[in-house]
Amino acid sequence: MSQVQTKQSRGNVLAPARSFKVPQWWLQSGALLAILMVLAVFAASSPLFFTVGNLANVMQQSAVIGTLAFGLTLVLIGGGANGIAGGIDLSIAANLGFCAAVYATALANGLASPTAIVLTLSAGTTVGAFNAFAIVVLRMLPLLATLTTMNIVAGLELVVTRNSTVSATGPTLTALLDNGPFAIPWLSYAFAGVGLMFVWLGHFTRFGLRLHASGSHPAAVRAAGLRAEGYVAASYVLCGLSAGIAALASTALLSGSAPGAGENLLAVIAAALLGVVFSRRLVPTVAGTWLSVVFLGLVANGFQLDNVSSYWISGVEGALILFVVSLTALLRRRNLEKSSHA
Repeated sequence: MSQVQTKQSRGNVLAPARSFKVPQWWLQSGALLAILMVLAVFAASSPLFFTVGNLANVMQQSAVIGTLAFGLTLVLIGGGANGIAGGIDLSIAANLGFCAAVYATALANGLASPTAIVLTLSAGTTVGAFNAFAIVVLRMLPLLATLTTMNIVAGLELVVTRNSTVSATGPTLTALLDNGPFAIPWLSYAFAGVGLMFVWLGHFTRFGLRLHASGSHPAAVRAAGLRAEGYVAASYVLCGLSAGIAALASTALLSGSAPGAGENLLAVIAAALLGVVFSRRLVPTVAGTWLSVVFLGLVANGFQLDNVSSYWISGVEGALILFVVSLTALLRRRNLEKSSHA
């Protein structure tokens, strides 16, 4: 009797329960197909959707969100796969509002444009360095550290602007909105240049490669004699710098700084997270973020052309965040199962 039970138990061990698992390439291909279908619907509903002028307008309107998303992507890369203890910067949108306030106020007080730009970039970088200090040195959770910074910086913006709109004009602002070659605004070219710079930094430099390694394999980086924390800290500083750069575009588009100019956090997070769909390993990449920024810009533009309320955009962005987080969590769980069976 015991021998029969033993054979049955062995049979149960050797015959694990079967479960249907959707292949990763199905999930990724399905997401890309859905994106193409959305664009096809907008193209069919409006003949202006894929014209050169409209695409240039989308690039110009996406410059602020895109530049912020590039910086946030570096933080996500350095933080690895852990969504809670990993990298995130909730202060980046508030940092944008603060930097725009600094830039507009500096110009309004008669400072030269180069001086105002230096002050703006320094302000954004300082906020990024503060986040890096809190996270790397004080060992605070990025979620809590940057949430604290967000409130501090939002208060500083109100102090600088006295909770009022600050109008600003200058040669740099005028030049950004002027048309360049092919009747495309210079701001679109500037956004493309910033994107190329971040792609090069994140994927084609020693810093970028080590930042990827610090996020995915921090123990291996330390074993190689490198300080993973240093690369993580640098990602937050660069994220702060991206807020300063985006503030220049924001001030040009708004002709100054207005309270609430930094209320774009959901759009920035959506753009940075959606970029993983364009990666074969479903990990954050600057190039993927660039594509997602353009896609979200096209969606917003398509709503405008079809006279759909802009209130729907936030709902779409929230749904995309839920989709991407669920997709990456599913993939991470599957990888853990594979490693446990290996």
